[in-house]
Amino acid sequence: MSEKTKPAYGGQAVMEGVMFAGQTSYVTAIRRKDESIEYFELERKESKIEKRLKKIPFIRGLVALVQASANGTKHLNFSSERYDVDPKDDETIQKEEDSSKLAMVLGVGAVGVLSFLFGKLIFTLTPALVAELFRFAIPGKTGQVLLEGLIKFIFLLAYIYLISLTPMIKRVFEYHGAEHKVINAYENGKELTIENVQNQSRLHYRCGSSFILFTVFIGILFYLLPFIATEPMWWRMVNRILLLPFVIGVSFEVLQLTNKVRNVPGLKVLGYPGLWLQLLTTKEPKDDQVDVAIHSFKKVLENDKNASKSGIQGSKVIS
Repeated sequence: MSEKTKPAYGGQAVMEGVMFAGQTSYVTAIRRKDESIEYFELERKESKIEKRLKKIPFIRGLVALVQASANGTKHLNFSSERYDVDPKDDETIQKEEDSSKLAMVLGVGAVGVLSFLFGKLIFTLTPALVAELFRFAIPGKTGQVLLEGLIKFIFLLAYIYLISLTPMIKRVFEYHGAEHKVINAYENGKELTIENVQNQSRLHYRCGSSFILFTVFIGILFYLLPFIATEPMWWRMVNRILLLPFVIGVSFEVLQLTNKVRNVPGLKVLGYPGLWLQLLTTKEPKDDQVDVAIHSFKKVLENDKNASKSGIQGSKVIS
């Protein structure tokens, strides 16, 4: 299978493991305290409306992000509950998990979507409020918009840097690096061995970190449009909220574009800013972390192979 015909796989790092999104399933593999590997799998289901919306440019990004947030939260919840559990208690815990599985799948996904939307609102509105405080020194619209974008960029870098100082998040970033290395190895046609995967880059053009950075740049371009006002302050807040879906939609398309042209001389530089940000959001993984990522990805590939006759088509996924 050539690189052009390979489906676009993606995923995310979780506590002591990696989740991969396949064509037919979502699979998380985590390393337990006793060094064993445990899996958590969910079937990938999409309604007819979701499938149709994901074919529409600028709208498909919103759908993909909501889905990723909902499913990612379920897998994060699994990893946080299971990775540090004493294996001796597995039988008791399994009974409790079975009784609450439906609530977790439905409830946690909804919480994930709400958390994502709330986080985006805070990240969008707070820089505008801070920039407004400096209107006495920078009164013009262009200056205010650029200052707002600069503050948002500083907030983003500061937040990522500060959380990366904690041991737990540092390990999550290492698993993030392992996730990218596995995808790069697969897309480059390499056998999925620890050695081969470790030789790959920990950066990837289709990463969600790049997407976040693109929302900052695209937001600035939108806010500079002549009919987008920065005064009065209440209207500035309103139009930031109203523009959020458009910023997300365009940023997703830009992300996909940079991935498509990553091997084109002169155009691959479009994705460099996102790759530079990934130097903060990923760390070089250890061999045992790469091993977990390989197990997760192989399980996804196995599930897709078993369902290959069903005719399920690939989806674009942010890693």
